[in-house]
Amino acid sequence: MRNLKAFAFLISILAAGAAWSAEESAPKKPAHKMASMEKAVVLMPGDVKFGDPPAVFPAGAKLAVLEGDPGKKGLFTVRLQMPDGYKLMAHWHPTTEKVTVLSGEFHAGMADKFDEAGAATLPVGSFVIMPARMHHFAWAKGETVVQITSEGPFKMIYINPADDPSGMQGKKKAAPKKAEAKTGA
Repeated sequence: MRNLKAFAFLISILAAGAAWSAEESAPKKPAHKMASMEKAVVLMPGDVKFGDPPAVFPAGAKLAVLEGDPGKKGLFTVRLQMPDGYKLMAHWHPTTEKVTVLSGEFHAGMADKFDEAGAATLPVGSFVIMPARMHHFAWAKGETVVQITSEGPFKMIYINPADDPSGMQGKKKAAPKKAEAKTGA
């Protein structure tokens, strides 16, 4: 009986604390308008289909889109599966990137050049938020899967254009030809 009373007292304290915490932490105005959803979306592990990522990623990785469209404006969530030793050279994104380590061991550093000594080891469960335009690099130890949430359209700009596996960075568009002036002579 005494244990039951103690348990009931603990539950009432937790409930009161949760209500107070929710009330105190509730934003006075919404930070942004939430899109209404007609139904819940549930993806079981077997539903997540990995395929080839965009050419801006080095060969060897696989990518699965969980929500949204990384190529369009709006929120998206993807998973990046990397083999052991996979490296992402120093780069940045024009939008904030939120990364959760789901498996393996992820290493990341904030710098203009790839530097293993200057990186943090991020075990499973780690969460990182990198502000827009923050220069960073990463690599995987063991097969590693990270989940990334960001705003599209997705862009990855390498600090050194020579590191871009797609070869698209650093290429300048040809300037349009000037029309020759006609003379009436």
